[in-house]
Amino acid sequence: MTYDRLVCANCAAPVNEGRCPVCRASRARLQQQEQQQGPFAGLSPAMLIALLVVLLAALALLAHQTV
Repeated sequence: MTYDRLVCANCAAPVNEGRCPVCRASRARLQQQEQQQGPFAGLSPAMLIALLVVLLAALALLAHQTV
């Protein structure tokens, strides 16, 4: 989840602006979670499948060339 579209229940402002302590705490928590998720967290399932297909094709090509 990204915080760019969230609205704070405390001050009714966008969380990404950080107007109140609740916004700033939520923004910091969400940023920390984004950093901990890893490099493939932002990719869609379709993109992951496409990367897997490309990897398998590259491996098949490499195996075919070594035979």
